Amino acid sequence: MPLPPHVQTLIVGGGIAGCSTAYHLTQLGRRDVLLLEQGRLTSGTTWHAAGLVGQMRPNRSMTGMSRYGIDLYSRLEAETGLATGWKQCGSLNVAHTPERMQLLHKQAALARSFGVEVHVISPAEAGDRWPLMRTDDLQGALWIPGDGKANPTDLTMSLAKGARNRGAKLVEGVQVTGVLVEDGPSGPRVAGVHTLQDGVPGVVRCETLINCAGQWARQFGALAGVNVPLYSAEHFYLVTDRIPGVHPMLPVMRDPDGLIYYKEEVGGLVMGGFELAAKPWSIDPIPADFQFQLLGEDWDQFEPLMTNAIHRTPCLETAPIKMLLNGPESFTPDGNFILGEAPGLRGYFVCAGFNSAGIANSGGAGQLIAEWVVGGEAPQDLWEVDIRRFGAFTGNRRALAQRTAETLGLHYAMRWPRQELQSARPLRTSPLHDRLAARGAEFGSKNGWERANVFRPAGADSLPPHTLGTPGWLPWMQAEQQATRSAVALYDQTSFGKLLLQGRDALAVLQRLCANQIDVAPGRLVYTAMLNARGGFESDCTVLRLAADRFLLITGSAQPLRDADWIGRHLGADQHAVLTDVSALWSVLSVMGPNARALLARLSPDDLSPAALPWGHSQEIDLGLARVRAARMAYVGGPGYELYVPVEMARHVDIALQAAGADLGLRDAGYWALDALRIEAGRRAWGAEMGPDETPFEVGLGAFVAFDKGCDFIGRDALLAARGQPLRKKLVTVVLDDPQAFAWGGEALTLAGQAVGELSSAGWSPRAGACIGLGFVRGEAAQQPHAGTSLTVDLWGRPVAARAWDRWPPTA
Repeated sequence: MPLPPHVQTLIVGGGIAGCSTAYHLTQLGRRDVLLLEQGRLTSGTTWHAAGLVGQMRPNRSMTGMSRYGIDLYSRLEAETGLATGWKQCGSLNVAHTPERMQLLHKQAALARSFGVEVHVISPAEAGDRWPLMRTDDLQGALWIPGDGKANPTDLTMSLAKGARNRGAKLVEGVQVTGVLVEDGPSGPRVAGVHTLQDGVPGVVRCETLINCAGQWARQFGALAGVNVPLYSAEHFYLVTDRIPGVHPMLPVMRDPDGLIYYKEEVGGLVMGGFELAAKPWSIDPIPADFQFQLLGEDWDQFEPLMTNAIHRTPCLETAPIKMLLNGPESFTPDGNFILGEAPGLRGYFVCAGFNSAGIANSGGAGQLIAEWVVGGEAPQDLWEVDIRRFGAFTGNRRALAQRTAETLGLHYAMRWPRQELQSARPLRTSPLHDRLAARGAEFGSKNGWERANVFRPAGADSLPPHTLGTPGWLPWMQAEQQATRSAVALYDQTSFGKLLLQGRDALAVLQRLCANQIDVAPGRLVYTAMLNARGGFESDCTVLRLAADRFLLITGSAQPLRDADWIGRHLGADQHAVLTDVSALWSVLSVMGPNARALLARLSPDDLSPAALPWGHSQEIDLGLARVRAARMAYVGGPGYELYVPVEMARHVDIALQAAGADLGLRDAGYWALDALRIEAGRRAWGAEMGPDETPFEVGLGAFVAFDKGCDFIGRDALLAARGQPLRKKLVTVVLDDPQAFAWGGEALTLAGQAVGELSSAGWSPRAGACIGLGFVRGEAAQQPHAGTSLTVDLWGRPVAARAWDRWPPTA
């Protein structure tokens, strides 16, 4: 087929993700769609996928995406006339350990809250549904009747036909060798691609380019300077000949404690899994002609999975084996796929990195990326999979190989609360990293930054073992909380994102982007939301006005790339404003507690009294031998200061604070204490309580919206329309009645026997003497006042009594 000189939308990659994207674009009315595949449709990794399709995902929005995919697969054959191999055979997830059973109970409670039919069943009932399975050592299982399986090639071809039926062109045998980029009104923009068809070079110009290149997505992205951090690993499954008792509607079965899964195929079993120490596929670049190919068998690598499988299904010990399939699959640094418009390059979208779950996720992901392309912004909260969560540093290939070996293995492994990934660390470090380590810091990682989570007391060599119950490190954190509330604590928050916006039109840009009033006197701090057109939070940040035309934006550790992209895409071509990420130039040391002022006064001759430095103000001060900016604010609640220190002076400031604070009770504190105290203080966190689907009214921050600031701002019309209307959901504070019960966040909430929502965050509260959480209630519960309303928190399958409050602590 000859290629057109110009198309509106061009898709690169003819696997299931690309064909789903084409299908959904045409569903939305786009007819000028061209898909280019370097080989044949499905010839990359789609053709050898296992084809398991499940509904459950960790949060509401991703579960909705998966449920849509199942609905699509169930009706696609009727639309296109092509079989998809879809069978709603249901799925069983079995638990070997008590801890896994607790986790299944939590998943079941969330599933019901999300609208998924799910049943917790006994080992005997699981055996009835899967007679080939050994059940004498099981704790129980989860039965999800709506799950199923599909034939990946047939499903993809059906999506392709649906796209063609509505006008899309899908062309095989065309390699895309380069990307055209031109300057646009808001920066660089994709303009087309260079092609190679039958050895003949060509150019196709386009308005939108979507990278659906699968395991080639990283190297294809590099052609346009776009970071797509994924890496392939050798991935295995075994195929048996026919086994008595295996039938087409045998449920999909997962034994995550054994790291294995099963499905029926042609009367036999497909058995695969996710070994703990995976095997990265060390080939770079991946050849374009790697089509319908497999890698060599490696029984030594597969042996741990085979051993577990023979234990769980003894019939495999004697079953005839057809083959051990080894096909590469791409994995991402955090185990979530990659979706969205690339930062810094308008019109370039990515839909890739599915971590061996492309068949289950591509139906919904194709719909979401199509809606994003057509609508101009993400249709819902997609931060978990948003490409902007990855900084440029994540493209390092050695780091990707190390992380892939870990993330593949964690696909089924028990994931404990507060468990940290270990590979490719440390990378980004505060100037105080070695000093904090010497003082007992146990580090976690956020966006590549090493951050102290908690500090070991003298005599403790390491963190206590992971647990689902009350953690062994709780007394360590409580001591840090006590110092914060009664003495003084030092938090190193250097990982904060810091964006400097300056220029003649900087104020006008921020007034348009921010919901609060930004036109304040220099030295003032303003907490504000940046909203989308729906009135949801694209970000929240603190704006420090440094001068008439200079503003420092302080944002979350994970958000600077996303926020810079959001601001950059809203800079007018005629506006004079320059945005610079200065995160690495400044350390942030938070001095919190009632003795904070006394400590700083020992090191600074400047007046830090409330009259000289009121709440919500900042000023430059001398501190020791350094010059720093002190801001009077406290994310953890109570008195405190944030010190913005030039990186090269941070060690000096830390040394000075430690020397001056010993007799004032100064103590190092970590992010676990900070998170728990901010929950106690009612401070919301973006990505937990706030996101693109939540409005300021729903999270109780309407007071930070300045409708009367004299200018329009993004989201204002949506908020005006919503003001005074019944809330869809409402954020409440939840306090557990039982001081021995420990909540981690993500637990389902039940009110009057009905599932009403879930906790977004949880932690230990010194003031409550129990665990406290922030969470959303939905439906009628969002319309009611809550001043100690009794409800139930599902804690690993055990109902725990709690009380919900619109405002906590309650006023007299």
